[in-house]
Order: sequence, then structure tokens, then C-alpha cells
Amino acid sequence: MKINANFSVPQSLEEAKQIQQQLKQQVITEDDLTEVRYVAGVDVGFKNNYQLTQAAVAVLSFPDLQLVETQIACLPTTFPYIPGFLSFREIPAILKALESIEIIPDIILCDGQGIAHPRRLGIASHLGVLIDIPTIGVAKSLLIGKHEEVPLEKGSWQPLIDKREVIGVVLRSRTNVKPIYVSIGHKISLPTTIQYVMGCLTKYRLPETTRWSDKLASFKRLNY
Repeated sequence: MKINANFSVPQSLEEAKQIQQQLKQQVITEDDLTEVRYVAGVDVGFKNNYQLTQAAVAVLSFPDLQLVETQIACLPTTFPYIPGFLSFREIPAILKALESIEIIPDIILCDGQGIAHPRRLGIASHLGVLIDIPTIGVAKSLLIGKHEEVPLEKGSWQPLIDKREVIGVVLRSRTNVKPIYVSIGHKISLPTTIQYVMGCLTKYRLPETTRWSDKLASFKRLNY
């Protein structure tokens, strides 16, 4: 996959904030999709006491969710751990991994936030704008926003709201299991975001895209 992204590591938090403010203006929150034949998950792990960042990409066919390609890339970690700025820490290795894949995904599901972010530019939105591919944020925990209680049945959801703005949904991906936090990344609407996340779910809490990329990035064995 050819990557034309212009990414540089900011030298200060103020510079990072400015980049986020600039890029959020480019986020598209409406559907701009072709036929979806392949979906991908991206995730990041760390090695050597966080000195190395390892990113994994897992590409699956859609809608049957068969794994068709994986790639892993490892780079020196160049940005500290600061909540709200994780994309600057993780995206360099993700871009490197994406460069190696041959099957270009139609949608990428990121392990993290999309616009459900204080400056509306979580990692899914940041990555989507950089590579110009539809992205979705699928997070395991809440970063910002409030919501009503989500019914316990799989497929139930409640809007996630921050400052009177709907920034995503809290989705029950498995009955009687903690929900996940889903938000627009780039070039996709919220209803379509929910549709494709549900389409990537099987019997587990996390979408298959995220399950594969998480295991690859964090050196775990994937059990079926």
C-alpha cells in the first residue's frame, strides 16, 4: 500500500494541539465509501520497556471475516505517553505496517477513539485523514462524554454525548458484557459506523479486526 501521508513527530504539546486543531477540520463525517470487500484492524503494542513500538495490521474479507493478510512493523518510540495525544506515539509504526500490505482495506477499524476525543481527533480520525481511507474508532474504554445506561442485549447502544454534541455511541457488542465505545474516524457516518462494527462482531466483545490486530501487536495467541 502506497502511503503519501505527511507525518512528523511534534516537538511540544502545543505543536501537537495545533496539528490536531488543523487536521480535525479535514475530518469527513459523512459516508464516502466504495464497495466494502475488505476491512482491517490496526493496533499497537510495545517492547523493551516501551522503547520500541510494534504495530500490527490485520486485513479480513467482508462480510465473511476471513483473515487474508497480516503485517507487523516495529520502530523506536518517539513520543511520550500522554492521554489525548496517543496518535503521535502510535501512528508512525502503523503507517510503516500499512506500507507493507498488498490488499488495501476499504475500512480500517482502529483500537482507539475517532472523534470521541477532546479535540475531535483521536487516532482513528488522525489516521483516516492522513491516508484518506474510511476509518472507525473502536475503543475499549471511555475517554470523554456521558451516556445513558446501555441495555444488556447485544446490538443495544446509547449515544455518547460531549458538550451537547453526539460524538459516538456506546455499543453492547456482546450480551451481558461491558460495552465498547464506537465513533466516526473519517469518511463515514455514525449509522454506517455502527453497521460495520456490528458486521465485524462474532461471539466476542471486540470486532474480529481488533481481536486479530491486538493479538498480533501484543504477542498473544489468538484462541478460537
